[in-house]
Amino acid sequence: MINFIFFKVIGAIGLLLICTGMIVRKRFIRDDYSILGGICLLIYSVYLKDIIFIILQAIYIIVVSFDFYKERKKLKK
Repeated sequence: MINFIFFKVIGAIGLLLICTGMIVRKRFIRDDYSILGGICLLIYSVYLKDIIFIILQAIYIIVVSFDFYKERKKLKK
């Protein structure tokens, strides 16, 4: 029972982080929230053993991380 509640909280935190990331105006903070939220939702989806959700979250994390990397690289030039 405690396991179930723990993973539900992780999933809720992930959702809140992604929503917060959409509201924040600063680019890198927004990406940080999105990446952390995606990781939390990935953990929750692994707990649920939902392969579609796992793949979706993995792709989401990769895309947001790539965007974060690309923007950082652009700033260094």
